[in-house]
Amino acid sequence: MAVERLFKDEATEEKGERARMASFVGAMAIADLVKTTLGPKGMDKILQSTGRGRSVTVTNDGATILKSLHIDNPAAKVLVDISKVQDDEVGDGTTSVVVLAGELLREAEKLVNAKIHPMTIISGYRVAAECARNALLEKVVDNKQDAEKFKSDLMKIAMTTLSSKILSQDKEHFAKLAVDAVMRLKGSTNLEAIQIIKKPGGSLKDSFLDEGFILDKKIGIGQPKRIENAKILVANTAMDTDKVKIYGARVRVDSMSKVAEIEGAEKEKMREKVQKIIAHGINCFVNRQLIYNFPEELFADAGVLAIEHADFDGIERLALVTGGEIASTFDNPESVKLGQCKLIEEIMIGEDKLIHFSGCEMGQACTIVLRGASSHVLDEAERSLHDALCVLSQTVNDSRVLFGGGWPEMVMAKAVDELARKTPGKKSHAIEAFSRALLAIPTIIADNAGLDSAELVSQLRAEHHEEGSAAGIDVISGSVGDMAELGISEAFKVKQAVLLSATEAAEMILRVDEIITCAPRRREDRM
Repeated sequence: MAVERLFKDEATEEKGERARMASFVGAMAIADLVKTTLGPKGMDKILQSTGRGRSVTVTNDGATILKSLHIDNPAAKVLVDISKVQDDEVGDGTTSVVVLAGELLREAEKLVNAKIHPMTIISGYRVAAECARNALLEKVVDNKQDAEKFKSDLMKIAMTTLSSKILSQDKEHFAKLAVDAVMRLKGSTNLEAIQIIKKPGGSLKDSFLDEGFILDKKIGIGQPKRIENAKILVANTAMDTDKVKIYGARVRVDSMSKVAEIEGAEKEKMREKVQKIIAHGINCFVNRQLIYNFPEELFADAGVLAIEHADFDGIERLALVTGGEIASTFDNPESVKLGQCKLIEEIMIGEDKLIHFSGCEMGQACTIVLRGASSHVLDEAERSLHDALCVLSQTVNDSRVLFGGGWPEMVMAKAVDELARKTPGKKSHAIEAFSRALLAIPTIIADNAGLDSAELVSQLRAEHHEEGSAAGIDVISGSVGDMAELGISEAFKVKQAVLLSATEAAEMILRVDEIITCAPRRREDRM
């Protein structure tokens, strides 16, 4: 007898063909959504939230677009995740990874319709990905030893990364900023030390890099505006008048003079705390919480610069950069590690006053100040710059470099095609499909630029038939160009991550043969 019902009411299940169909369609839809943002001529998307304030984001960063979408389709969620991971791991290539996975699934769908088992397709894809990676490894250039060449490599990579973003018009300026900032890090991938401050006003060209650290605060009244050889205590402690801090405590007094006594005691307590803080031998005190007038006055009398309400991001970074620790008790000064820097002064950017710490303990520290027409422009500029910084800091560690502009995909496709010819059996169809999926990336780059993609990609293919060709798509002139002359480079690490993540994600979605959605939980009628 057949089992009538296995699941609760409202639970749905889809099996076999339908499940596979649903996951393919979802994944391809996501890939089509972001594919118009790929390449130097990619367009932006406006994302509008329905929450309070209806905030608007304008972006063409694949990860940002996908992160903001609420998606129901389970296969599409897998693609969103790989783009997130790509963003955390290497910073760039977030769109490429989704597009490549989508193309792999599009090819897989044709094969499944031709009655080839998903497992055969998967094993073909596996072999093809390995072959593609080896093809790239043979072609990488590594200029780690030659500092001059390596720096020009970094500049090229930064300019290639930025050319598909909002900063493409001033890409040389920003590439220089990013390379300088990353060179300061001396090989660490900790981007905490690079602080990005956004100040509306001016144009993007007015952005600059400043060594040291800038805190977005004003200096209090009657306090020294400039301190040399500063010793900084970074703290997170309450500096409002110490009231009786017991919830619901009441004090009954029988005369006004007693109230005055209580106030006097409170003031004494505060004065003692301030004395303890000054006893550390500091001349700058940065607190995360607010500082009342009375302690501020005491600090000013002692010639100590007191900064209140330094937001948490700022204070953590300040502690990191000056080499101090965040303190909250001040009874034993010897155990507290103070931060140091050569000079603290007040500077003006646009209309705002900020505090500038220069000559910090951690030499790597620097601040990039972005200027721009509006907050949306600034947000997008920050995202673009962050992508460039991530890629560069990864490249400093893994200094292998490839050409860009669809060149790596052509190299991989050529190698994979050759492998397909040598492979017997059904697997060869899957390997061939893989090479077709790789060709989709240069095709899309050309399509987005409004060029004749079929013509260009077939020209490219012919060019790549010769060994050691550096041909790629030059979208500016709309023809096949020499990537070595144009200086279009990409980091090997980014390409490798795109290739492997996309293959694994496609593989995972291919394995699905059933989708079960559980029934929503019902609220019991509490009558």
